[in-house]
Amino acid sequence: MTKLRVVHYINQFFAQIGGEEMAHIEPEKREGAVGPGAAFNAEFGEQAEIVATIICGDSYFGENMDKAKETVLEMVKAEKPDLFIAGPAFNAGRYGVACATITAAVKEELGIPAITGMYKENPGADMFKDKVYIISTRDSAAGMRKAVPPMAKLGIKLARGEEIGASSQEGYLPNGVRVNFFEEERGAARAAKMLVAKLAGKDFTTEYPMPSFDRVEPGKAIADMSKATIALVTSGGIVPKHNPDHIESSNASKYGEYDIADVNDLCCDGYETAHGGYDPVYANEDADRVLPVDVIRELVSEGKIGKLYDKFYTTVGNGTAVASAKKFGEEIGKKLKADGVDAVILTST
Repeated sequence: MTKLRVVHYINQFFAQIGGEEMAHIEPEKREGAVGPGAAFNAEFGEQAEIVATIICGDSYFGENMDKAKETVLEMVKAEKPDLFIAGPAFNAGRYGVACATITAAVKEELGIPAITGMYKENPGADMFKDKVYIISTRDSAAGMRKAVPPMAKLGIKLARGEEIGASSQEGYLPNGVRVNFFEEERGAARAAKMLVAKLAGKDFTTEYPMPSFDRVEPGKAIADMSKATIALVTSGGIVPKHNPDHIESSNASKYGEYDIADVNDLCCDGYETAHGGYDPVYANEDADRVLPVDVIRELVSEGKIGKLYDKFYTTVGNGTAVASAKKFGEEIGKKLKADGVDAVILTST
C-alpha cells in the first residue's frame, strides 16, 4: 500500500524557533517532519508520512490572516498531499485559531482531507468545531502523547475515505451531527447504570450532555458614585516591571495583587504586560491603556468617583481555562467585598 502524503502545520514554538519573541515569523516550508511531526510519523507507521512541514508565527498569522492563509494554501497545494494536519494547539488561543482557520481553508478551498486538535475551551474550537474535525486534547503540551494517536487514526480514515464514527468513538469534539451506531448494551441498561452511579456519588458520563450556562445576577446600581470605592481588575496582564510573580503569558495558573496607593500613573518604567495574546508594544508604552489608573485618579480629583481602591488585581486571559478564571474571580471578589469596595471596573485587552 502506497504511503499517504501528509503536510503538517505548526507554529514557531513547536518548530523550536522561539517563543513569543519569534511569533512574527512569516510562513515557511521545510521538508519532512519537524517537532511533533516525528510523533505523527511514528504513529502512522507504513500508512502515511509527513512530506513537508509548514511553520508560521502565531502573531503573523493572526495579524495577516488573509495573506498568511493564501501563502500557506499555496505551500500545501504544491505538495499534493492526501492529508493535512494542523497542531495540536492544546489551549494556545492564537495557535488554535490559526490551526482551525487553515484546516478549514484546506478542506474547503483545496478539497483535501484535513484535521486539527485542541482543548475544548480553545477559541479556535468554538469557532470551527462544526466545520472541521477537531480532536479533543488536554489543555497543555503535556498531553501530546495522548493527542497524536487519535489525530493520526482519524486523519488516516479521512484520507482513505472510510466511514467516520461518532465523536464519542473517534475522539473529536461534538460538531452537532448525530451518528447512529450500535451499543453493546441497550439504552435501559445503560441508563440504569448511570442512575445507580449517580445515587452512589460515583463518576458517570452522560450520553447527552446539556449546555451549561453560567448566569450571574447583575449587581444593583450605585446610587452615588461620588462616594463609591472603585477597584481595578484586569485580564490584560498588566504587572509591575519584570513580572515578579511570573504570571504565565497564556493559560494562567495565578493572578497578581499589587499596591497602587501612591501610584497616579502606570508609567513604562514601572509596569508592563505579561499577556501573550496581543501585541504588547502599546501596553508596555503606557499600561494605563489597559488599566486606567490615571483616568480614575482624575475622576476622583474631580469628585466624580469617591476613591480608587489601593490595590489592583491582574491575570492573563489568553487561553486561561474557564474554571481557573472563575476561581480567580471568586477569590478576588471575596477580598474586595471584605474591604468595602463598591464596584469593579474589569478591563480586558
